Amino acid sequence: MTKLILKKFFDHKINQKTRNVLLATAATTTLASAPVIAQAADLPGYSATYKVSADGKTGTATRTLVKTGNNYKYTVNARAAGIATLSQTASFSLSGGRIVPSSSSMSARILGVGNTHSVQFNNRAKNVVSTYKGKATTIAMPRQAYDDLSLEAQIRQELIDGKFSGSYPLVKRTTIETTRFKKAGSSKITVPAGTYDVVRIDRIHDDRDRATSFWLAPSLNYLPIKVSQTVDGKEISMELTKVN
Repeated sequence: MTKLILKKFFDHKINQKTRNVLLATAATTTLASAPVIAQAADLPGYSATYKVSADGKTGTATRTLVKTGNNYKYTVNARAAGIATLSQTASFSLSGGRIVPSSSSMSARILGVGNTHSVQFNNRAKNVVSTYKGKATTIAMPRQAYDDLSLEAQIRQELIDGKFSGSYPLVKRTTIETTRFKKAGSSKITVPAGTYDVVRIDRIHDDRDRATSFWLAPSLNYLPIKVSQTVDGKEISMELTKVN
C-alpha cells in the first residue's frame, strides 16, 4: 500500500507522476484468499480478480498468494484496456507474526514505455539492494523494510492479529521512506463480488491533492474489497469481482 494513481493514464501525453500513481495502484490491488475466518493465526493463501476503472477505461487484475509452510510467493498481473500491463512478484516468510521479505520484482509497460524495479533484502546485513532500470543502489535498513506486496501482507497480518501500527518503512528507488496509514471507520459496501462489512484504511499523504483509501473485509482475512486513489482530481478504483 504505497504512492498511488493519475493525470491521464490513457492519454498519449501521460506524465511521469501519472505513471508512478498507476503503478502504485496496480501494486496495491491486493489479493484474496478463500473465505476464511479473520481469527486465523496466519495470512492464508488466496487467488482473486479485480475490475480496475480509470477515466472511463476498464481493466483487470489477478493476484495469487501461495503459502508453503511459513513461506509465501505473491504474484500480481494487471492489464488496462490493452494500454498498460503490470507484473509483480514477491517472496517473503512469516516469523513471530511479522512478514520478513526476501525479494521482489516489478515489470510494467505503459503506452509502450517500459519500467523495471527489483529489491533484494539482506536481512542479516540489514541492507537492501534496490535495482531500478538496471541501476543498483545499496540502502541501509536499520529496521525491517518492505516492498509494496510484502507491506500489504504485513498490514493484513497485523489486522488479523488485532494490531495496526500504521507506520512502515517502504523501499523506493534509492531510499527507504516511512509510509503512514490510519483507520477511518467501518461500513458495508457492495462490489461486483458481493456485499461486505469492511474496515477503511487511509494512506496519509503530504500532498493534499492525493488521496488513497482501502476497504478491507474482516470476513476474508482483511482482503481489500475496494481500493480508490485520487490524484489531481482524477480517480482510479479497483473492486473485487471474484475470490477463488
